[in-house]
Amino acid sequence: MKPRLLLLDGHSLAYRAFYALREVAMSTTTGQPTNGVFGFTSMLINLLRDEQPTHVGVAFDVSRTTFRTETFPEYKATRSATPDDFRGQVELIREVLAALHIQALSVAGYEADDIIATLTTQATAQGLEVLICTGDRDALQLVNDSVTVLYPKRGVSDLTRFTPEEVAAKYGLTPAQYPDFAALRGDPSDNLPGIPGVGEKTATKWIVEYGSLDELVTNVDKVPGKAGGALREHLASVLTNRRLTELVRSVPLALTVAELERAQWDREEVHKLFDDLQFTVLRERLFATAGTEEAEAEEGFDVSVTRLAADELASWLDAYARGPERVGLAFRGKWGRGTGQLTAITIASSDAAAYIDPVANSPADDAVLAAWLADETAAKAVHDVKGPLLALREHGWSLAGVTSDTQLAAYLLRPDQRSFDLADLALRYLKRELRTNVEETGQLTLDGGEEESDTAVAEAEALRAIAVRDLAIAFDTELDASSTTHLLTDLELPLSYVLADMEATGIALDTDALLALQAEMAANVKDVEQQAWHEAGDQQFNLGSPKQLQEILFDQF
Repeated sequence: MKPRLLLLDGHSLAYRAFYALREVAMSTTTGQPTNGVFGFTSMLINLLRDEQPTHVGVAFDVSRTTFRTETFPEYKATRSATPDDFRGQVELIREVLAALHIQALSVAGYEADDIIATLTTQATAQGLEVLICTGDRDALQLVNDSVTVLYPKRGVSDLTRFTPEEVAAKYGLTPAQYPDFAALRGDPSDNLPGIPGVGEKTATKWIVEYGSLDELVTNVDKVPGKAGGALREHLASVLTNRRLTELVRSVPLALTVAELERAQWDREEVHKLFDDLQFTVLRERLFATAGTEEAEAEEGFDVSVTRLAADELASWLDAYARGPERVGLAFRGKWGRGTGQLTAITIASSDAAAYIDPVANSPADDAVLAAWLADETAAKAVHDVKGPLLALREHGWSLAGVTSDTQLAAYLLRPDQRSFDLADLALRYLKRELRTNVEETGQLTLDGGEEESDTAVAEAEALRAIAVRDLAIAFDTELDASSTTHLLTDLELPLSYVLADMEATGIALDTDALLALQAEMAANVKDVEQQAWHEAGDQQFNLGSPKQLQEILFDQF
């Protein structure tokens, strides 16, 4: 496959995206507008998916002061000031590009189009195909058999592919003739004056007839009519336009085309930035297009789990789950709406994991397990503790010694992240999937000769308990660094116990009072309905029907 370079005009597309979505109330919870960066990022994802470039670069303007403004101070002088809600969005776009490891380029004194022209010239000389996405039609002068301009017709989603044939079909000219035509036509967006009384048709006619602006100038005295007189009168401004329209193809760049080759990007960087921007849907689309990117998980978990038989629980707890070391807990069952059913508990220490079935336990084991769960000195980590608290209630058990809830800790660290599911958190913070490394290590074992289905259940629960344990350690470090540990231990964890108690207890309703209120309100509604019918000439109609209301209010009255 021929290498393909995709070049984007950063400012041009950012503005188009901003105005295309300006009527959409799009901002983060902190108040940062994001419509421009959202539209740009959406377009970039589509281009990466549809065009499959091997190289990518995005060019930006540095400021409005360039060699063109030195030649013609009025150049782009009529452009309005940057809207307040657009400010900062270009910098956010640069952050998106950095997270995707896509190079952003800018050079003082030159415009983005000049950078694009320079890279296009270098790339085609090296045998690359080039795609240029820009809202500036000056780029059409770069089009040839190896260069296509993708021009947004409407918003940032509908693109015209300007090949040499499409340029000829649209303007009746070759790409090389386009800047001559543009010089005659002028460009209000760049504050380049046109020739009074000369429109696009006349400009095209002259270029077609004479072949180029140079030939037209050579024969300017032969151009007849009022249009010819206007051309001669404004010839100096036309020639200035032509110098300003010509793109520079030799901008001194710090990067080569080879350095624009697509690189693997770090999903963690993307997660953090897209969490801040609250781009949940865009993240999903981005990852869906990233089939060739590096795997999100570096590895799975090494698992060795024992399904404890009768009378083994006490000795196992003494060996692995007492003392200062915190263990991870995974609860299996159903809970919610104030009730719960517990079918398994898995405990994971740094050295071992045990799968416990309370239903199959002996009364003695149940007593041992209940005492251990209620032991405040046995440090435990849980994921979403409120649910298991409800299930433990059904056994008459309590849970103490919980020093970390990995779901709550994740929320405190990044309340706007995409998910607080245990599997997602393991991917994000541990770079590990909830799967075993059995194929690589052969370390998965399950004592006791259980059926395969039981083995799978025990394995899955052990994975969860191990992930909870490891996540709790990772979150301890981050919570300490952000000075938010006290929020977890002093506020969120105690509140979970309060909420579990409230959910289990429920609330009392005075059904007689509610029924009386229902009857009273129904009578009031009936009175209002009767009054409306009377005002409408004693005719009955459905007040809940917009069509009937329209007929009454606008047709009859």
